Parts: sequence; C-alpha cells; structure tokens
Amino acid sequence: MVSAEEIVALQDRLTREWHQTPGVRGDGADGGGGGSKSAGDWSALAAEQHRANFDLWHIEDEARAPGASDAEVAAVKRRIDDTNQRRNDLLEELDRTLLGWLAPKRLPNTAAPLHSETPGLIIDRLSILALKIYHTREEAERAHAPEGHAVRNRERLAILDQQRNDLAGCLDSLWREILSGTRSFKLYRQLKMYNDPALNPSIYRKAGNK
Repeated sequence: MVSAEEIVALQDRLTREWHQTPGVRGDGADGGGGGSKSAGDWSALAAEQHRANFDLWHIEDEARAPGASDAEVAAVKRRIDDTNQRRNDLLEELDRTLLGWLAPKRLPNTAAPLHSETPGLIIDRLSILALKIYHTREEAERAHAPEGHAVRNRERLAILDQQRNDLAGCLDSLWREILSGTRSFKLYRQLKMYNDPALNPSIYRKAGNK
C-alpha cells in the first residue's frame, strides 16, 4: 500500500506537470497503484494532498511579492488559511485510509511501540521536499543569475536530495514495521482552531459573541 519510491515519483511527476501546465489538476490515479481500485484511490489521495502543498507554496509567494497592497496581502492570508486547512484535512485522510486498510488485518498492533510520526505526516514532509527540490533545481539552472548563485543552489539541492532519501527510507522502514506488528501509529487529529468561528477569539469577538 505504501511505497516511498512510488510516492516520491508521483510527487515529482505532478510537480513538473502542474508547473508546465498551470491550472491542470491530475488526480494521480495512474501514478502509484498497480491498478486496483484501492491503490488508485490511495494514489489519488496522495496526489490531492500534494496539490494542497503545491497551491499553498505558490499562494504564500503571492503574499511576499514586493508592492502587494494591504488588501491583497489580507486576501492572500485568507487563502493561505483555507489551503492549509485543506492540506491538514487531507493529511489526516491519508492516515485514516491507511488505518482502514490495516484494520481487517488486525493492524496496527496496539501492543507494539507507538511511532510519534504517522505515515501521513511523513508523506506531507516528502511533498514539501519535492517542491523545494523542484524550485531549487530551477534556481541552479537559472540563466543570467548572479555569480555563485548556481553553485550555492547545487549545494542546497544535494542536501535536499539527501534529506528526501533519508526520509523516504524512514517511511519504508515504518511501514514494514507496521505490517510486521512491531510498530504502531494512531490518527492524530490536527484540530486547527484558526478557521473555526466558535474557537478563534478574533472571529467570535468580532461577531459580537462572548
């Protein structure tokens, strides 16, 4: 069900496609699955979670644009909040889907040591690394860049590649341990408060609620 190699390949492929054809949203169902419905659904879900990070990355760039007005920055901030909520909801859905797939196998083994970082959290980190790698490679190959720019970014790219290789290995190791019953994980709800009008004081006080 979980293969770091397939997830990384899917994230890289979609990152390239989305940059080359803005507005296109591939669901990734052909990218990691082996053809079964469950594999296709899982691949599509991983793709959608990566899309949330992709969107978030570029929305945050808009907020940093020189000359952006206060109104533009405020509008972007709201889009950032909404997109980050989607990112976290999809991260939880990744773990929920895995737990649903494992349940008939009586896994995870609740008697096994608990792993603090879930597979979904690792996949989210791999997604962000895919974006960093894509943009760092862009900078390393940028024409007419300042002196030393390419060298600096090639050095950064080597570090990012190593970090992703390490993290991908950790995901595969964790999944093997989960399947063998020697490691467990739980669904950790993000329980974000900033978008909830009943929980964010800045919202409910503005609305006149105590």
